[in-house]
Amino acid sequence: MEHKNALLTEKIGFGTAPLGNMFRDVPEEEAQATIEAAWDAGVRYYDTAPFYGAGLAELRLGKFLSKQNRDDYVLSTKVGRVIEDETEIKEGLFKEGLFTNGRTNKITTEYSAEATHTSIDQSMERLQTNRLDFVFVHDLSPDFLGDEWIAKFEEARTGAFLVLDDLKKQGVIKGWGLGVNTTIPIELALQLKEVHPTINLQATQYTLLDHEDTLRRMMPEVEQSKSSIVVGAPYSSGALLGGDYYNYGEVPSSVQTKINKLTEVAESHGVSLKAAALQFSSAHPAVAAVIPGSTRPDRINEDLEALRETIPEAFWQELIEKQLISAVAPLPL
Repeated sequence: MEHKNALLTEKIGFGTAPLGNMFRDVPEEEAQATIEAAWDAGVRYYDTAPFYGAGLAELRLGKFLSKQNRDDYVLSTKVGRVIEDETEIKEGLFKEGLFTNGRTNKITTEYSAEATHTSIDQSMERLQTNRLDFVFVHDLSPDFLGDEWIAKFEEARTGAFLVLDDLKKQGVIKGWGLGVNTTIPIELALQLKEVHPTINLQATQYTLLDHEDTLRRMMPEVEQSKSSIVVGAPYSSGALLGGDYYNYGEVPSSVQTKINKLTEVAESHGVSLKAAALQFSSAHPAVAAVIPGSTRPDRINEDLEALRETIPEAFWQELIEKQLISAVAPLPL
């Protein structure tokens, strides 16, 4: 990732969605201890978004990072959501329900130029910073917007994309792109002639569990455009490691069956699935960083140790033979 590798000793950052009280109410002390653990472990790339708890994750991250030298870390956030002063009930809303324990502020989804400027100003205030490194256009995708996503993509093409591309040209930010859980919006954005996204955040679709379509469609577009990818949700929302959620929803039985098979192979080679997941996602040359999230301080060092764990080539070969991973995926060999 341009302008970023100088601060990164390893291809790992910290995703802050869980700090927005995703799935559970995280005490402030625990949130701050987790960010501190990441910092003490040497993590210097932090990704956040207004959507995470209606600004809660940004507030928590800003509280800690404001005490650090701004030149010592890389920061990305997202646009597409404006946090209003009025409140709303979030219980029962599928996607917003991810953060039912977050702040109650109403969230307006908008990708216009005006909303983009407002979102950036709000984020910098919550983060207590005077600059952002990377900005992603958030959830411009059918999984959040349904059939409306095409119209919203057009709104972003004539709004957010132009604003961010101009900020990049001016040197105000170092890069921009989309931050989505699907691949088609990124593919479309990379094909545009009038703007040039340089880095995209793709969550859930380049993981040990899910990567076939991404390898075939999106990654070639990324490499051809000479842009890069940040991989979010490398553990598929925790399902790969025995969690209750898969890509922010329930774990389908077919997915659980695949997890069981992966687990069996990993155990036979003495490999942890966390190590396999992180190293698989980070091995692709187009990947600039992988950003697992957590609210547990002890998980930070676990992630770093997993990234350094030695994994035998025989493990990967068996996964290929059993058709559990693609035979053409770049591997950490």
